Amino acid sequence: MVQHYKMLIGGKWVDAKKGGIIEVVNPATEEVFASVPAATKEDVEEAILKAHEAFLKWKKENPFQRSKILRKASEIVLQRSEKIARTMTEELGKPVKEAKGEVEKGAEILRYYAEEGERIYGRVIANEEKDTESIVVYEPIGVAAAITPWNYPIELLAWKIGGALVSGCTIVAKLPSETPLSPLKFVECLVDAGVPEGVLNVITGSGGTVGPALIENPLVKRVAFTGSTETGKEILKMSASSGIKKVTLELGGSLPMIVFKDANLDAAVTGAVRRSFRNAGQICIAVNRIYVEREIYETFLEKFAEKTKKLVVGNSLIDENVDMGPMCTKAGVEKVERHVNDAVAKGAKIVCGGKRPSGPKFEKGFFYEPTIVRDVNHDMLIMREETFGPAVGVMPFNNIDEAIQLANDTNYGLAAIVYTNNMNIAKRCAQEIQAGNVAINNVDAGVINAPYGGWKDSGLGAEHGPEGLHEYLIQKHVRIHYFI
Repeated sequence: MVQHYKMLIGGKWVDAKKGGIIEVVNPATEEVFASVPAATKEDVEEAILKAHEAFLKWKKENPFQRSKILRKASEIVLQRSEKIARTMTEELGKPVKEAKGEVEKGAEILRYYAEEGERIYGRVIANEEKDTESIVVYEPIGVAAAITPWNYPIELLAWKIGGALVSGCTIVAKLPSETPLSPLKFVECLVDAGVPEGVLNVITGSGGTVGPALIENPLVKRVAFTGSTETGKEILKMSASSGIKKVTLELGGSLPMIVFKDANLDAAVTGAVRRSFRNAGQICIAVNRIYVEREIYETFLEKFAEKTKKLVVGNSLIDENVDMGPMCTKAGVEKVERHVNDAVAKGAKIVCGGKRPSGPKFEKGFFYEPTIVRDVNHDMLIMREETFGPAVGVMPFNNIDEAIQLANDTNYGLAAIVYTNNMNIAKRCAQEIQAGNVAINNVDAGVINAPYGGWKDSGLGAEHGPEGLHEYLIQKHVRIHYFI
């Protein structure tokens, strides 16, 4: 049975005005199991108008009350985490245990912003003139537009909802067409927690229709986008078409991992497996390319392959022991195949994987084996483009200068990972690698209470931390002369 979900506009769950729908496919079975509305421009305009009307009241709400609602929503999300996670697995393919972790992370994000929203402080600045002072205050910017991707459909939405709502902004979020269901259930938790009508609106529909209608509307004052670099550039252009808007872009990456000979090799291998193949490599900060000091190159590859071959691939809704599910789309699998085939054609060798898995349980579904390709170089697509799938290239380097040069040889700069026990090497890498986030001896480059953003073609602005919250605020200087 195909279940139909509705979108949220002005506090009501509604269908698209013209009745269009988008089908949702289970990537493990290739079967349509749900549908959502295909919003029109008129639907988007109504959502923005409702958000604008609600903003006039919400911005005046006591920040402690706004925080109270987010805390309650966080609790409801945790109560429903198992059901929401299984829905995410059905639409995305992510193993249930990882999906549940993401849902719980969404709850944590709401709780963090609930707390951070109570710490929006201004400043009092002394003036040279007698009996005069300057006060700097921060106010919500207005209606925010959010466009979120399918790979982390709840976590990346929570970043934007949390920052917007606790700051006093209202929001219209465009959900991913591939994975709209779990975020709709997440949003339902916020509604049930008492978010007022119009403060939070979510739209489902095609990017070509919803995106321009959302971004180019003059009532929208803030745009937050997570997705590809190419789309991000177009959004930046569109954002300027109807007035100057505040824009943050979290875009593509081609994450380098550097392993020096003095590193804890077992820890580096464990990190490489986790960050290369988690969520089938469909992560902005997935490891795309690994550089290993030549003296330990063969040993690293042997250990990396051994651990990778132990990963269980399959449908997590059938087998709870699955480590890696299917990719979300057929197009994603085809891109991985193109990158791997290009590398082999140019002289690289497949260490493990390199094909779609065979057998009865893989007759349908967008599955691809976790793949390691060795002896690669920067003429190969796998080292120059974001693969966004379960394939990683590995090549040796001779010294730190070469390692840093290779890491920086890209238009991207979202994050980088370094494994070394030499603090001098660690410090130099942290200083010279051109990325917004550098993780030393760990593979988690982003945490919710520190700013997260990219350099170069990987983005603009920040999410996470107080910096992410301030993207929804605008500063005001009030200069007062007291007649004393």
